Amino acid sequence: MLPAQRIRVRVQGLVQGVGFRPFVYGLATEYGVTGFVGNDSGGVFIEAEGHPPALDGFVAGLRRQAPPLALVEHVIIEVTEPLGEAGFRIVPSEGGARRDALVAPDTATCDDCLAELSDPACRRYRHPFANCTNCGPRFTIVTGVPYDRDATTMAGFAMCAECEREYRDPVDRRFHAQPVCCPACGPTLRLLGADGRPMPGDPVTTAVEWLQRGCILAVKGLGGYHLAVLADHERAVATLRARKRREARPFAVMAPDLAAADALVHLEPEAIRLLTGSRSPIVLAPRREDAAVAEAVAPGSRDLGVMLPHTPLHHLLAAQVAQPFVLTSGNLSDEPIACQDADALRRLAPVADGFLLHDRRIHVRADDSLVRVFRGREMPIRRSRGYVPAPVAVPWMFPRPVLACGAELKNTFCVAKGTQAFLSHHIGDLENYETLRSFTEGIDHFCRIFGVRPAVVAHDLHPEYLSTKYALDREDCDLLAVQHHHAHIASCLADNGHEGPVIGVAFDGLGYGEDGTLWGGELLVADLETFRRAGHLEPVPMPGGAAAVRQPWRMAAAYLDQIYGDALPDLPVTNRHKGNWATAVSMARTGTNAPLTSSAGRLFDAVAALTGVRDVITYEGQAAAELEARVDPAETGAYSARLGEDTLIIKSGDLVHAVAEDVLAGVAVERIAARFHNGLAAVVVRAVRELHRQTGLDTVALSGGVFQNVVLLERLAHGLEQAGLTVLLHHRVPPGDGGISLGQAVIAAARERATT
Repeated sequence: MLPAQRIRVRVQGLVQGVGFRPFVYGLATEYGVTGFVGNDSGGVFIEAEGHPPALDGFVAGLRRQAPPLALVEHVIIEVTEPLGEAGFRIVPSEGGARRDALVAPDTATCDDCLAELSDPACRRYRHPFANCTNCGPRFTIVTGVPYDRDATTMAGFAMCAECEREYRDPVDRRFHAQPVCCPACGPTLRLLGADGRPMPGDPVTTAVEWLQRGCILAVKGLGGYHLAVLADHERAVATLRARKRREARPFAVMAPDLAAADALVHLEPEAIRLLTGSRSPIVLAPRREDAAVAEAVAPGSRDLGVMLPHTPLHHLLAAQVAQPFVLTSGNLSDEPIACQDADALRRLAPVADGFLLHDRRIHVRADDSLVRVFRGREMPIRRSRGYVPAPVAVPWMFPRPVLACGAELKNTFCVAKGTQAFLSHHIGDLENYETLRSFTEGIDHFCRIFGVRPAVVAHDLHPEYLSTKYALDREDCDLLAVQHHHAHIASCLADNGHEGPVIGVAFDGLGYGEDGTLWGGELLVADLETFRRAGHLEPVPMPGGAAAVRQPWRMAAAYLDQIYGDALPDLPVTNRHKGNWATAVSMARTGTNAPLTSSAGRLFDAVAALTGVRDVITYEGQAAAELEARVDPAETGAYSARLGEDTLIIKSGDLVHAVAEDVLAGVAVERIAARFHNGLAAVVVRAVRELHRQTGLDTVALSGGVFQNVVLLERLAHGLEQAGLTVLLHHRVPPGDGGISLGQAVIAAARERATT
């Protein structure tokens, strides 16, 4: 027999908080290997001793048999001298300055814990905080690394003897499950009235009774508070909208189980996989005509966002309610989600009739993730709980640590090192002070837990973005300004592991252009390092500046004036705004408070107003979303639009002109909406084909918030593929501004690699 050998093993990746050490212990026992395993700030360290065949099987098993929530990225082996020790043990965690360990996302309740939750014979029967190494809170309770109990918000809860036994037993599935607890030693669930006074009785049972009476309930979740009402209770949903000051943005709905979700929306296999998986996001899917939800849940939308219970508390609520209920973010309009108890009681008291809460502190605010399925594949819209902070791996090296500050709206930031980009949770719109504070505190937290001291800070080109101003205030780092739409295309490239160059189609609301105008309907020739603006939608004025974003009818005025001038026909939109129309036209003509924009989002706004779909919005992108919802899928007609003869300028006014003529002719809005979508897709395909002819590039990247519109996305992607082109779409990060920071980060790295 070959003599015994000893090796040192370093395992890097998502290997803390996922049951990796007990897995290693069991694997060592299986192969008769001696030594030890432990956690440190670099990941998992192992020393293993045994005969070579046993060591070979042990090392192979580290990657091949890893626990379901683990992500093994690197296994580094070093041979050392045998010590002849007996047995295998798990040693205490080590600290240190190095920070290479990954922090796990919050994970939906596993089947084993769910079985205990419903078993009267189990001591965790109906325990709202049941968890193990395969599930439960992670990111939202972590305060530092290594991931141990004293570096979480569970540090103040002393384990009872029975939980301590499980925690110390390497063969128990709760071995070193840091949030482990039971009714005897864990957090306490309470139900409070709107005045903050405790309510008697079982908190869950009483809360369910309140919901059934039509009350609004604030519920403390993993990453913040939600507001809940019965989904089919018209009055309760309307009351929630009024109190929350959220006039029209759709609410998400929690279904008690998959069958109930399927009764609300049409679910394809990938949607089912997402709903029932460990990440448990909200899935946006086509609503069934007979879905038992109040009309006010998702007004103006053909889709409905549904999710399944993802914590023991949500499972308990859903099982007793036994029907779908609204579960929307616990905030007022334009504010960040409440996550601290005192703040929630203060801010949500005017909204909620009661509070179902507990005393486990949330360290990091994290909204629910929102995804949809496109062509059988996941497309994130908001990447947050369940996904963050798992890294987005890229096939290129970041030469120095990077911080990318993202955009102003739907903000995320990104810290990156090695080949890993840590995209943050959804921060939101930085115009709100509390959200801005969440942004700065989040950056500090990510830099600390991932051991990143940024050497390069990338930011948007717009000088007035608060994310830009934050970057400019940083010291001891190199700054890099990145054009907004280049960042969109680079984000799509990184999402697909493609270096470029590609033809990039970047369609969104607004982004600051290199010429000082507001871009948003861009055709770029781009790679990770550079870009060239090769074409765009024709620029039009935005009468009133930011007011034109809130009031789409102003964009209709600008387009119609360019088309008809003083010969404007008698259109309904002009009559609805007769008192202000002349002022808006005057602004557009003189350029007074009317910056030029090539924005695709503003084009959608103009058409939405012209067709009577939406004149004034209450949330960003509303007009475009409601116009998409009105599309007649059977309509194959398409409006035509010209391309500029000398440059690739898409004459988007031609589309608006055709819309206006059909409105005058009395054509149904649904047919007009379809013809507009079809026509825009067709002219963009023509423009891209011309760029393909000029450049020889045959790959097209589609990015920007407009491509959350799956009607346009499908028609455009299909047309490009029919032309023989390869199309890159988003599937790991959002196409909207939530993915901008990833694009900024990879651009910064590419430019640095080019200079070294």
